[in-house]
Amino acid sequence: MIRQVINVWKRTDGEQRIPVLKLEIDYELMSLYDALVNNDEIQIEECKQKLQNLRLEMIRLEA
Repeated sequence: MIRQVINVWKRTDGEQRIPVLKLEIDYELMSLYDALVNNDEIQIEECKQKLQNLRLEMIRLEA
């Protein structure tokens, strides 16, 4: 469900994208936490990569 909401918001301009991007970052941080608790190395790396991409997008939008 949250992914559907995020996809709808992705189609709008940058100013509206920032709050959604923050939600995506929060979601990935929760996923990373779960992966760390479960010691899932593959999921940890995937979450870290997604977070890196989201961080770069946030930097571009805020510039």
